[in-house]
Amino acid sequence: MKQKCYRWLFYLLGLLLLATGLTLNTKTDLGTSAIISVPFSISQIWDLNFGNTTYAAYIVFVIIQVIICCITAKKYDKAQNRVRLLQAVLQLPFSLLFTRVMNLISATVPVLREGFPDSFLGSFPGRVTVLLIAVTLAGTGTAMSLNMRLVPNPGDGIVRALAEVSGKTVGFTKNCFDFFCVCISLTLGFTLAGKIVGVGLGTVVAVLGTGRVVALFNKLFSDKICALAGLERDVTAKK
Repeated sequence: MKQKCYRWLFYLLGLLLLATGLTLNTKTDLGTSAIISVPFSISQIWDLNFGNTTYAAYIVFVIIQVIICCITAKKYDKAQNRVRLLQAVLQLPFSLLFTRVMNLISATVPVLREGFPDSFLGSFPGRVTVLLIAVTLAGTGTAMSLNMRLVPNPGDGIVRALAEVSGKTVGFTKNCFDFFCVCISLTLGFTLAGKIVGVGLGTVVAVLGTGRVVALFNKLFSDKICALAGLERDVTAKK
């Protein structure tokens, strides 16, 4: 029971850190992470709620995962397919909670340049500092939640599903999916707003930095938190 409590504690804490990091990234006004750039661009162009547009994007991701599960069903037995479908469907309620946390943080923290115009936080060096903190939080949250091997974040879930159906590695598929999302965001911005929306320095830092934070966290802490959660060491965690 104690190990199960640790497992859920680390999982939920990971999701909280991830939601905080992703939302803080948007407050720097330097560009968001690649996957989040699409719902963020939509929310900015049409003046919609950021958390709600993110949840709508996650619903699309889950639908795609379910379709892929059906396409690749012959590779697995019935029990495995039920688990795969359940993991995909369970992303919906967890994502709803995840995006509510994003809304809460978004409503609490102002855009730094507007909320702190005459202070360090509102300056370019200050916003870059917050950006680095945000990427660190997002990477740490990603590592913690994935290490617990429960319900993946839809952004991670769709990448794994696409990697499975394409036969490519998860890393390569992640890079391709990030590039695809950035292209969509740029297209939306230029065609509907006449400018770049949601893509910038923060996007580049998030793409390059999040994976490094995940790798560093796994190298330093994955064995310890997995042991507390009663999980066997993931031999791929430090790669």
